[in-house]
Amino acid sequence: MNREQWRPFLQRWSEEWIDSHDPEKDAELDEAVVRDRWLGFAPASEEEIAAAEVRLGRTLPVSLREFLAVTNGWRDAGCFIYRLAGTAELKWLADSDRSYLIDIYDELAEGDAESEDEEEGDEEEEEEDADVINEAAVLRRSLLVSLDGDAADILLDPGDVNERGEWTAYWLASWSGNGLEPFDSFYELMYDQYKSFHALRKPEGETKDRWNTQVEEARLAALKGEIDGPLKVLTDAEEFGNERALLLRFQMLTMLGGGEHEAGISHVVNYAHHPGILQHPLFGGELLPLVFEEDRTRDLPHGWSTLRFSKENGPEWLRSLIADHEARRAAPDFQLSFGNPEFNAAVHRITDRLSADPVFQVPDPYEEQRRNATYEETWGDGQPVMRVEISTLTVSTVLVSEESEDGVPADFEAHDPFGAYDRARERQRQLIDAAWPELKEAIRLWRPLHEDHIAPVVLFADPVLAEMITGERGREILSMGREVRPEH
Repeated sequence: MNREQWRPFLQRWSEEWIDSHDPEKDAELDEAVVRDRWLGFAPASEEEIAAAEVRLGRTLPVSLREFLAVTNGWRDAGCFIYRLAGTAELKWLADSDRSYLIDIYDELAEGDAESEDEEEGDEEEEEEDADVINEAAVLRRSLLVSLDGDAADILLDPGDVNERGEWTAYWLASWSGNGLEPFDSFYELMYDQYKSFHALRKPEGETKDRWNTQVEEARLAALKGEIDGPLKVLTDAEEFGNERALLLRFQMLTMLGGGEHEAGISHVVNYAHHPGILQHPLFGGELLPLVFEEDRTRDLPHGWSTLRFSKENGPEWLRSLIADHEARRAAPDFQLSFGNPEFNAAVHRITDRLSADPVFQVPDPYEEQRRNATYEETWGDGQPVMRVEISTLTVSTVLVSEESEDGVPADFEAHDPFGAYDRARERQRQLIDAAWPELKEAIRLWRPLHEDHIAPVVLFADPVLAEMITGERGREILSMGREVRPEH
């Protein structure tokens, strides 16, 4: 990034930071910052930049050089860095008052080496280790760019230079638990801090307005059947803290078979970070059923779920909402609602027919294990540890026939708690696949319940439909043009 690009970017950042300043929570702004609406300082001259390079013994990377030519230092680079160095303040980490970081990472490296000597790693672990950087070595050669922060630093590595002359930049925050976090350049790291500022502060202004416009355009494009373009916009907007983008993107990723953290229900239903989502009109009908389904199918050794966490730690209004939904689910005649009446009726015709088939009546021993398992959270070595106790399955018996040595069939009984269910599951899969064309046709009846409703994700709260809608089929659904106006 050159100085002509740095200046408008930093000017916008300054104005948004100043306008979002909260006198009751934030440190007092410098008079010069308020007067000039500028978080920076006067530009560094070419002589000052050259003198810094001579002192450091290295030519500075392009994006840092151009940055200094716009402002010789910087205040408040995001929410966790309070000052960036000017030309006279740049120094190697090893020569700074934070050189103790090198010692800390040296000790960590020695501890890892001792652990590797004690344990024999397999080939896969060895391959993973080959990709891990030597953080202590990086710190020993790194340039410290930040002067003051909330236990956080910005560093540049002259030992890792790309074809554009940019040094790999690192974000290091002791409270993150992530160690050195790499970026392609100083500019890329600064832009990430700008995104973080927006995500945490949500300042009013040009940037927020621009993302609101682009999110609305992405929503309309998604309803027309476009996928990759809208998804890219929503991903970028979510990084800027746009909650509407978060909700829309979640729906798309769910339909595409996303199971990773960013597509999980726990990422969206987070009252601490996304309180607006939990008070959205779609929460009770579309998202809360997914919370209950996640709880039912949670991975065994962890035993933790969004539902459990919300019930134990959420605000009173959220716990009350969950309790009401839980009571309705306990009623004998409870049925999931899949949305507008025509669509709901069409989907229930499919699920009711499938669930009535005898193969769906065979007890699931795996579900029995999940339902009867007990979970106890304890602490060990200063870390939470989940203790899981799994009940013993009820043993069933099946008749097995094998040919004996003399060629005469011999029948005998064998314990097989999973056999009957596994055979039923194969037939279930056949019936589920056969019903897909009917569900695809039913999608034409779907209508959004709100303008932010772009896909019927509540379908995934039904285990049969969740199995039916593979990532490929979810893409088919998203590619279908869907009604723009919400159902009233």
